[in-house]
Amino acid sequence: MIRSMLYATDLGLYAPYVMQHALALARTFKADLYVIHVVEPIGLFAESVLQSYLDEKALIEWQSQGLSTMIATIEQRVLESFREELGEGEQDLKWIRSVRVIQGDPCEVILDQLRKLSVDLLIVGSHSSTSAQATPLGRTATRVVQLSTVPVYLVPSLQRRRSDDV
Repeated sequence: MIRSMLYATDLGLYAPYVMQHALALARTFKADLYVIHVVEPIGLFAESVLQSYLDEKALIEWQSQGLSTMIATIEQRVLESFREELGEGEQDLKWIRSVRVIQGDPCEVILDQLRKLSVDLLIVGSHSSTSAQATPLGRTATRVVQLSTVPVYLVPSLQRRRSDDV
């Protein structure tokens, strides 16, 4: 029985398509849907650029408040994009229990959320970039499928499906 699901989104090109699958499954099973997006930690280059343009006080303030503000903004935009995508189907939003943005390694965060939320199903897209032709599965999707403790519903990218139809 599927009572709860985790949809891990990269907010990439195919995210709205994968979201439609997640919401359809939630509706079908009358299951709670949790949505997460993982923001990878800032790289060394970006950090050095910030250090060269911000004084120490401003840098500390950005590190403490800027990141949380950015995460809250992304969470709000994700929810707004769901509303825009759904249009008249906005009643499907009732299945979404939370939208969270978490900083860390995508695979580690997704697996950690599986444990914390005790979900019955994980939903991910196969690939986020348009170069899906070269590799059928992205790095994060590959790792998550290999390490997940729950079944994974893997949605292929639209581009891959279209090229296979030809």
